[in-house]
Amino acid sequence: MAKPFSDQGVLEAWTQNALPWTHAVREKRIASRTRVTDDAIVQTALSWAPQQGAILDLGCGEGWLCRALVSQAPDRALCLFGIDAVAALVEAARAAGGATFQLLEYRQLASERPQWLPPLDLVISNFALIGDADVAAALGALPALLVPGGQVVIQTLHPLMACGELPYQDGWREGSWQGCGSGFAEAAPWYFRTLSGWLTLLRDSGLRLLATREPLHPDTGKPASLILIATPEA
Repeated sequence: MAKPFSDQGVLEAWTQNALPWTHAVREKRIASRTRVTDDAIVQTALSWAPQQGAILDLGCGEGWLCRALVSQAPDRALCLFGIDAVAALVEAARAAGGATFQLLEYRQLASERPQWLPPLDLVISNFALIGDADVAAALGALPALLVPGGQVVIQTLHPLMACGELPYQDGWREGSWQGCGSGFAEAAPWYFRTLSGWLTLLRDSGLRLLATREPLHPDTGKPASLILIATPEA
């Protein structure tokens, strides 16, 4: 019998697949990332990041985004942090360096402010908000963690492109490692959100949308992702 989709199922699957995922990212196996979305999130983050301040990578995985920001903005005095709920990914991130990486589940971020985390100027989440209630809990915690005027930058699957043949409505979907290379076990489920679903989630989290970006794939001319930039409600 198939396991029911849940936030716990997401965590279990990513824990099981941490090593092949690390290889896929570091060996640049995922074409959409290398051609479009990696650069899209880095450039968007840098366009909103201050010259100095604290940045949190929410769902940092093996830490590539923090390292990319350090590499591309050496003139900025940025203090970088990353959190993830998968121990093996945090260990890989720490081994590569570039930021302070900590093991922390999204619900923990919502229930207890980590003492090591300073007031944040920017929170970035790159294809890491794939669950349901845990994601809502994490986003709801962000307004209290950000400095006045701080921003949240989220890159996610573009709803129109990711919907496929299924109905265009919020809900759990089966996952897939297609295009990521070999070595993967069972794929993590993910919670599909329509555009209105994302906007509702931001509003319910105390966040106000500032801007959107839709990076286009150079071959198809269609959106490769959706980037949302938000700030806490005044």
